[in-house]
Amino acid sequence: KMSVPDYMQCAEDHQTLLVVVQPIGIVPEESFFRIYKRISAVSQVNVRDSQRVLYIRYRHHYPPENNEWGDFQTHRKVVGLITITECSSAKEWPQTFEKFHLQKEMYGSTLYDSRLFVFGLQGEIAEQPRTDVAFYPSYDECETVEKRIEDFIESLFIVLESKRLDRATDKSGDKIPLLCVPFEKKDFVGLDTDSRHYKKRCQGRMRKHVGDLCLQAGMLQDSLVHYHMAVELLRSVNDFLWLGAALEGLCSASVIYHYPGGTGGKVGPRRAQGGSLSAEAGNRHRPGAQEVLIDPGALTSNGINADTSAEIGRAKNCLSPEDIIEKYKEAISYYGKYKNAGVIELEACVKAVRVLAIQKRSMEASEFLQNAVYINLRQLSEEEKIQRYSILSELYERIGFHRKSAFFKRIAAMQCAAPSIPEPGWRACYKLLLETLPGYSLSLDPQDFSKGTHRGWAAVQMRLLHELVYASRRMGNPALCVRHLSFLLQTMLDFLSDQEKKDVTQSLESYTAKCPGTMEVITLPDGLKLPPVPFTKLPIVKSVKLLNLPTSLRPHKMKSLLGQNVSTKSPFIYSPIIAHSRGEERNKKI
Repeated sequence: KMSVPDYMQCAEDHQTLLVVVQPIGIVPEESFFRIYKRISAVSQVNVRDSQRVLYIRYRHHYPPENNEWGDFQTHRKVVGLITITECSSAKEWPQTFEKFHLQKEMYGSTLYDSRLFVFGLQGEIAEQPRTDVAFYPSYDECETVEKRIEDFIESLFIVLESKRLDRATDKSGDKIPLLCVPFEKKDFVGLDTDSRHYKKRCQGRMRKHVGDLCLQAGMLQDSLVHYHMAVELLRSVNDFLWLGAALEGLCSASVIYHYPGGTGGKVGPRRAQGGSLSAEAGNRHRPGAQEVLIDPGALTSNGINADTSAEIGRAKNCLSPEDIIEKYKEAISYYGKYKNAGVIELEACVKAVRVLAIQKRSMEASEFLQNAVYINLRQLSEEEKIQRYSILSELYERIGFHRKSAFFKRIAAMQCAAPSIPEPGWRACYKLLLETLPGYSLSLDPQDFSKGTHRGWAAVQMRLLHELVYASRRMGNPALCVRHLSFLLQTMLDFLSDQEKKDVTQSLESYTAKCPGTMEVITLPDGLKLPPVPFTKLPIVKSVKLLNLPTSLRPHKMKSLLGQNVSTKSPFIYSPIIAHSRGEERNKKI
């Protein structure tokens, strides 16, 4: 059973040859990845004397059980192995070369060719010319690495082409072997190999396999013809798993035809140095492009006498963008019948979503993603769960479902600190939580909350802020705790219950006792700036009541020194009012 899904799979990966690059013995990680980066840059090579282009997919780790599904879909088969090793003396060489052979045996049954890159060995051994081994004095003196890889890829092409011709050509009545996936082998013991049903099954599966080989060999239109024929044959015998694979092959070839820029959202692969694509090869994927005809006899092997020669090279074999999605749905429904094909089903869903994202059909894409969420695989490790939820989040983001994307990213963050992990990754958890903020309409700048109505769901935002506080504490950063708690109190005050206000203020009091709050901007390692949080909403004034001043501050009446009552009415010794009243008294006496 294939147990490790590749969440980065795209429809165009079906045209790639899989090459594994691995170290042998003790190789410093930095040195290995320096060479791996150079090797993996040679991912697109123009085949000499041909209009065809080969695409290579490099991996530095690949589970051997996934390799067993190579007959089902040939892009899953490890066809090339490149090993990197250090060897400082001639004495170590025999043991080093033996390790190379042991490594080859791991993928032995599927390898077309392999190479060993040796760093550090000089002298007589290093001077002997060999095709399978390259010697370099050091990691800094290895200018020919890219050229060696191009030659290696050409050798892979020669083997691929011979297999394609061998499988596609009429063998004059030879029996076609029945290709199987690992879990099927026990089911076919004792079957009648002479029955018409069995022969059709063999023919359909082989036809689909030849379609895969054509796609890898750069013969897009030929692959479409083979896939169409395989679909008809396999449908007639209800061979559902392989029918699903033939339909998916049809989808992949059609996606490559319609979307030459790719669906992965990554930067396009770099062309091999010195490999110049001809104008014809450059136009290869454009609608209406003509493809080389399949060699004579290729379409009449073992009694399949379908007269399709007129269709070869015509775009009518290619599915329309709408049909691609319909065929993906059909293929996934067939995969769903087999619990051992969970990884194949999951990856097909992801590929379909990437195509729908380009077609801007978000609602349909979300249905495929929803299906992917519920596909039950074996018990996943915590690391695999983090990867799964992160990719789901990225795909939801791509189709514009920002809140759903944030939901899955938050789950990934929580998974980083799962109790079952011996050393929880609180920094990774905190970083992922920060990435969820835009999806929940949450900014960490208090000024964004000072105007207008509140955006987003306050209850979810408060939960997220509490989680940021907790992650900050577990990272051992009390200053961050104070900043996030202050922000929570200032911006969410209207939504906190009395008990919550009490809890938050008590927590804030406890943290500020260790690390007082400041009005400085906090800059995080990734450059994000957290502005200071002034408490403009606190304290809350509910009612105003005038209180008596203390005795020492109360005003007192002054006693008149002249014994005149009128003067007590005014703080002035002489005022116009007093003068006026005295004048009136004088007039009365007169």
